[in-house]
This record gives sequence, structure tokens and C-alpha cells, in this order.
Amino acid sequence: MQAALEKSPNSEASLQLLLFVDERPSSRKHIQRVRSYLDSLKTDYAFELMVVDVGEQPYLAEHFKLVATPALIKIHPAPKHTLAGSNLIAQLKNWWPRWQRSVEEHQLGLSEDIPPLESPISVSPSAEIPQSAATSLASSIELIRLSDEIFRLKQEKEELLDQVRFKDQVMLMLAHDLRNPLTAASIAVETLELDYHQSQKNNGASGLTPSLKRRLFEQGRTQFRTMERMITDLLQGARATSGEFNIRPQKLDLGILCQEILNQMRDQFRLKSQQVETDIPQDLPLVYADEELVRQVIVNLLDNAIKYAPKDGKIGVSILHRTTQKMQVTIWDDGPGIPEENRDRIFENHFRLKRDEAKEGYGLGLSLCQKIVRAHYGRIWVDTAPKGGCFHFTLPIYR
Repeated sequence: MQAALEKSPNSEASLQLLLFVDERPSSRKHIQRVRSYLDSLKTDYAFELMVVDVGEQPYLAEHFKLVATPALIKIHPAPKHTLAGSNLIAQLKNWWPRWQRSVEEHQLGLSEDIPPLESPISVSPSAEIPQSAATSLASSIELIRLSDEIFRLKQEKEELLDQVRFKDQVMLMLAHDLRNPLTAASIAVETLELDYHQSQKNNGASGLTPSLKRRLFEQGRTQFRTMERMITDLLQGARATSGEFNIRPQKLDLGILCQEILNQMRDQFRLKSQQVETDIPQDLPLVYADEELVRQVIVNLLDNAIKYAPKDGKIGVSILHRTTQKMQVTIWDDGPGIPEENRDRIFENHFRLKRDEAKEGYGLGLSLCQKIVRAHYGRIWVDTAPKGGCFHFTLPIYR
């Protein structure tokens, strides 16, 4: 159904109307009824009627914030007025005299203060029809389209500039943040390499004890995993922003996954002498989720807990079989917690609390966690433990 423009027999159109319809069979009946009623009106004021299919010109429906069709909108003269529902004719009968009066008032205003022809037309992002520009319905609609397009381009420009600024900031932080784990890993590897060369000279006699070698190997492995996680977060965050975020769900034992992650992060807990309390039942049902993505969520939340829990502090991990459809994972710490006024914002892209501006991180971790959980049709939220922060997220049970 193409947009159709109709004019009354008068030469100058003072009243401009848009009739929004959809593809339902009843739409044709509404069009015929409105046309017939308008044709039967005896008026000294010319009008234009454009029929718009919302499927073919959705930007117009969005601009006028339509919530239902059919809808008849008077866009000129101002103020804009919308009639909607199946009883359009009854509403039109009631409003037509007032619309005529608005035309009279508009024409009276023009006769008292006619703007010069060379005055430029100002098109604002709100896309209200300038009074001096309403010479035809087609030109008015084109002004709306162009102003909406300008507004959209301005938004895109701001988003692109924000992304460029953020990428510059991330590059600086990445160069800084990678230095610490890279230095630690390098020291461990170089120490092992030096010991190897010395043992070659001393007929296999090593200067390091087996337990110290194991700790050095584990330290190097842990630091490399830290660097890999930082890079993965950045890449995964970029994919999620660009719409390339996909999951590959399968049967997954959350209890085993959590224990595996806790074992891998044991040295990080030990560095701050933090105690880890767990409540992970043995008989949990399987969930339906992407193992690597869920691993990212748990690791990110545990990283936060390690960062904010004090030295000799406590961190907790628990899993609850919440309903027949959902499992809930909870990770808490006894750190400073999240201020109540920021709890709705901490999952936003790049959002960081003021107290964290000097800390490592990109403001991507929690945002990425939310995207992953939502992609699994779950929910993630934060509240306050007896002391500190407490994060929860849910995942669907495998059936």
C-alpha cells in the first residue's frame, strides 16, 4: 500500500492530514470511510490527506509515536493532534469544527505578520513542521524525514566519537595493565630458564626445590591466563557491541565448573590471604549454557571480589536450585560494596565508580557479564550482603 496524496478541489491546502494504516484487511475500509467523510464535508478550507502504510514508512510512525492504527493526525496548522482507534469518523466529526478554527487562526496570524520569502526554514531534531514551510503535505513529510535523518546522523556521530575516545583510553590502560602480569610471568619464566642453564652446567643439579619450581610454573600460568582474560574481555565486549555475540549452549555442570575456576584462581586468593567459602551442592541439575561464556562471567565476578575484598577478607560462592527452570549463582565479598544509587548503572558499558577510576579495568567486565547472562535468557543483579557486594545471576536448567 503506497502512501497516497489527495487534495480537496481548492487550490491552496491549509489543513494537512496523515492517515496511518497497516496491512490488515480492515485498513481499506477505514481508508474508504475517512475519504468518503472528507469528500462530503462542505468547507471553505482546503486540505490534503496522505495515506501512510506504517510498514512501508516506519520512520513516520516512530516520529509521531503511534501506538495503534488506524490513526488520523493533523500535522498543520499547529498544534499537532492525533485521532486513533476504530471510531475515527465519530472523532473526526467532533474535532473537524475545531480544526477549521485552527486554520482560521493560523491564516489570521499569517496575514498580520507575513515572514519574508527569503527567511530560512529551521528544521530541529524534534521535527515539528515550521509554520512558514507548510506549503504542501509532501514537503512537510520530506522535512520530517530529513530532520529525523539529521538527528540520527548526529547520534551516530556522537556514538562513533565516544567509541574512538574509549578505544584510545583502553589502549593506554591495556598497555599499563598488561605490564604487571607480563612482568610477573617473565620473572617466573626467566627464573626457571636460569635454573635450567645452571643445572646443565652442574650435571643436572638444580638450585630450585621441586615445590618452588611448581609455584613458579603456576605463577607464570596464572599471569598468562590473566592477560588472556583481559584481551578476551575486550574482544568479547567489542563483538557484543557490534551485534556479533553468539552462544553455543550445551549441557553444563555448574558445580564442577565453579570448583575448577576456584582451583585455578587459588594463587590469587592466597596473594591477599583471602578465605573462600563455598556452598555448592553435589546433586545440582545441569544447566543449558555456553561453558566458555559462563566461565567468563564467573571469573569476572570473582576478579571483582578479589579486587574489592580486603586483605584477609572473605569471598563466597554458592549455587542454588532456585526453580524448576532456573539455577542461581551467587558471588559475594566483604569489601565496600556498591552504593545503592549506582546499582542500576554498574552494568552499563564503560561505567566505573569514582572510587575505581585509579584502579585497573575498563568498565567492560560487568557490562559483558550482563550481555552473556541475558543471551542465555537469564538475569543478573547486585544487592548488599551483610557487608560488601553480592552479585547473583541465573541460568536455565537443561531439559
